[in-house]
Amino acid sequence: MTTSAELGLPALTVAPGGVATTTLTVRNDLDIVEAYTFEVVGDCAGWTKVEPARVSLYPGTSETVTVRLAPPRSPATRAGEFPLGIRVLPVERPDLVTVPEATVTVTPFQELQAALAPRRRRGWLRGRYRASVRNLGNAPTGVTFTPGQAGEDLRFRVTPEKLRLEPGESGEVRVQARTRKLIWFGKQATWPFEVTVGPEERADGKDDKGGKDAKDGKDGAKAPEAAPETAPTPVQKPLLDGEFLQLPIFPKWLLALLAALIALLLAWFALVRPAVRSSAKQAAEKAVAQQNATPAPPAGVPAGDTPGSPANGSTPGGQTKPGAGKPTTGPGSQGGPGPGGLAVPGTGQQSSATIDVVTENGAAATGSYQVPHGKVFDITDLVVANFQGDQGLVTITAGNKTITTIALETFRNQDYHWVTPLQVPEDQAVTASVTCEVPGTPASGKQAPTCHELLNVSGTLSDIRQGN
Repeated sequence: MTTSAELGLPALTVAPGGVATTTLTVRNDLDIVEAYTFEVVGDCAGWTKVEPARVSLYPGTSETVTVRLAPPRSPATRAGEFPLGIRVLPVERPDLVTVPEATVTVTPFQELQAALAPRRRRGWLRGRYRASVRNLGNAPTGVTFTPGQAGEDLRFRVTPEKLRLEPGESGEVRVQARTRKLIWFGKQATWPFEVTVGPEERADGKDDKGGKDAKDGKDGAKAPEAAPETAPTPVQKPLLDGEFLQLPIFPKWLLALLAALIALLLAWFALVRPAVRSSAKQAAEKAVAQQNATPAPPAGVPAGDTPGSPANGSTPGGQTKPGAGKPTTGPGSQGGPGPGGLAVPGTGQQSSATIDVVTENGAAATGSYQVPHGKVFDITDLVVANFQGDQGLVTITAGNKTITTIALETFRNQDYHWVTPLQVPEDQAVTASVTCEVPGTPASGKQAPTCHELLNVSGTLSDIRQGN
């Protein structure tokens, strides 16, 4: 006396996102009425159900239930062969439990999710991008990136050339687009391009689907299937759109400015300079003529006095002229109070400060120099160094004013100079704020782990006048 159970198929094949069914026949060989419950065991338990979940049988009778397999279409459902067991548990006689087994083959599928950042870059010669991809399939796969353009204006380089991703794993490559020639003058040019992301092709010309062929058994014989074979779904290859905006070395307005400067120089040499030289010559000749016409003073008369005039500022009768022989004070005279202002004249000293900003990849950092209390800083020169060739953004402020905001990839060294200094009051700061997108590659040839920028500020540091 026992309980017997048998699955309808010893082997099944099911695709993620699809459904496969088979039957389970249970026979009651006991001499009592028995109820049976079913429990799925093995790797397929999460997406396998038995319908109905409980049956009752009279002695000597049997009943067939349906086993439904519905694996989800996700990276968690790995491709391959997995055991399927159905535990048939008698309610009255649990010691007579039986577990029929079968083999389930989950077929592989491929799905890729990709993105390109940033979509647009500006530059004189090249633009750098980041292409990211995630394997949403259920089998390991090799991924390749194929940039292309309608014409032959751009050349591309992908580093690394391909990736190997497990199900659910993400990866990233660097894509560089480089023009074949510079634009010296004229308008900017726009070069659109595409990057095709797809599975790596095998030597036989087929896509790398990962995993084993689900249709064949271990001995090469064809295993039974729950459904007829269907044609494989073509793999969708993501297509990423990008754009490189090439800037001219010398913008169009610079040509107009150069032409205007040349015209001014020609006008100076042709018209203004001869007139100035002629006026200066006439003034000199007039001064010489006046000097020759002035008679020399008689002998014995002190210089600066004329015959008959009282000496030492005295009037006839021995009275002294008001204010004669006394020092006078006034604006600009030594010992006078002088006009009020922020800086005390004569106290300014040349000073410079270097701001060193190190920023983690994908983060932002700030460096600053604070003007000491009781001082005022007049900025005349400012130099920004991006010696690694980092990518990102730097914003420079002086006090509460923003001086400039620059994309790091557009320069290696940038300098600014002012004829009228930028004045930073006491207790305020000169600040460099850096947002790091991609660390650059210094002269060593190895990409740096962090962004690194230097800002040198030069000028005059003076004391502040207190009161008037």
